[in-house]
Amino acid sequence: MAVYRGPVCRLCRREHEKLFLKGDRCFTEKCAIERRNVVPGQHGMLRRRQASEYGTQLREKQKTKRSYGVLEKQFRGYFEEAAHAKGVTGENLLQLLEMRLDNVVYRMGFAPNRNLSRQLVRHGHFRVNGRKASIPSIRLKVGDVVEVMDNSRSLAAIQAALAGASRRSEVEWVSVDKVKFAGRVLAQPARTQIPTPVNEQLIVELYSK
Repeated sequence: MAVYRGPVCRLCRREHEKLFLKGDRCFTEKCAIERRNVVPGQHGMLRRRQASEYGTQLREKQKTKRSYGVLEKQFRGYFEEAAHAKGVTGENLLQLLEMRLDNVVYRMGFAPNRNLSRQLVRHGHFRVNGRKASIPSIRLKVGDVVEVMDNSRSLAAIQAALAGASRRSEVEWVSVDKVKFAGRVLAQPARTQIPTPVNEQLIVELYSK
């Protein structure tokens, strides 16, 4: 599956906002936004004209895609599914993204960011409902249990993520037992329970043109 493999700090600089793509580093003075909050590239320091309506909508879509680590074709597929589901399209879209296995692993605190979460899932360090799962895009349901594999609980990355989990935003729709290295999906997340700072209505307007 295609993934973005370039430098992630430039993505935050492009959006002028922390997307927390490097985990705990984003909370330190080494964060790219703290050091050099300008658009990447040789013209980044130049004054730019005010963004158009389309430009504002596009930036919101790009920010959301980059936050969750999905590319355009996959993101468009999520939007189409959200548009055909009951309820508010923008909220449906965020719910679909939040219920991905890699995102749930991140929300539970087993990884410091979604990039590492995706890598850990691909390498087979988790099981869902007792069965090994290695596909990051698996969509979880209410009641599903995510556990760290027994022989993976001593991994430095997982241990460090759990130790620093208090820095990140906790969500109410999952529960975590750090002793058992397991978590459960308690409910579909409501919009107020999704801490991703995006205006999903702008994405809906963009795709509705």
